[in-house]
Amino acid sequence: MKLVFAGTPQVAVASLRALLDSDHEVAAVVTRPDARSGRGRKVSASPVAELAESEGIEVLKPAKASDPEFLERLTEIAPDCCPVVAYGALLPREALDIPRHGWVNLHFSLLPAWRGAAPVQHAIMHGDDVTGASTFRIVEKLDAGPVFGTLTETVRPTDTSGELLDRLSVSGAELLVRTLDGIASGQLTPVPQPEAEVSYAAKIDSEDAEVDLTAPAMRVDRLVRACTPAPGAWTTFRGARLKLGPVTPVTDADTPALEPGQVHADKKRVLVGTSTHPVRLGEVQPQGKRAMAAVDWARGVRPAEDDRMGR
Repeated sequence: MKLVFAGTPQVAVASLRALLDSDHEVAAVVTRPDARSGRGRKVSASPVAELAESEGIEVLKPAKASDPEFLERLTEIAPDCCPVVAYGALLPREALDIPRHGWVNLHFSLLPAWRGAAPVQHAIMHGDDVTGASTFRIVEKLDAGPVFGTLTETVRPTDTSGELLDRLSVSGAELLVRTLDGIASGQLTPVPQPEAEVSYAAKIDSEDAEVDLTAPAMRVDRLVRACTPAPGAWTTFRGARLKLGPVTPVTDADTPALEPGQVHADKKRVLVGTSTHPVRLGEVQPQGKRAMAAVDWARGVRPAEDDRMGR
């Protein structure tokens, strides 16, 4: 089939690469406009655009998918199908109607579970043992279209959202190719989602990533892993933000009893109290500074007995 691929971030690159290596023709790529990123806030193309341009593929960067110029060009290309992975913008009915096989989205959850912007983060945050990926036909309602295929992936006890998403992006790329193969052959029919089993995964922003140290250690652990690498879990210490990398709940018999937010540091580890047992800090990043091992941070700030993390 002739395809126009829509995607933007690094997680979509594996799918574009898999489609380029498939029997399908990627006629063009749609991605978000160039944006500022990184410490220097340099304007740069998306990871998907960079791969497409390196392969000599036409790249379309509409400010909105409803832009008349974009819709006209998409009509001229006349794709059979438009696969989508983390494009990052709404698709209007005018765009959805152009390809004869519609737009097929790769979503990183087992639909109808975790419809929305942050399915992997919510799977970790809520303690799911298994998640996965789904391919479905896009309709105007959020992630509600009929499903073509799924795959499952175990959520490991120490998974961050970045690690889990990396694995799903690779296995999901294979699922997307198989889905398009099935659509092309006419052997694949999508199945409606059971509405009774729907759950939603809203976008997680920086304010959502504040760690509540009055919560149980398990909940603290899940939140930090869910927000790693983005948007980044954080707490406060002496009035300033302190970013937290993954933590480890500690239940050793020789672990001191700590109040929520209370800090205990020695030469080998830094512990912080929760409402149950303490967690051991891994990497931390003080405001305006680089990330460092928690023991190195503690050596510099020398936490006092009455110091507390959190507000």
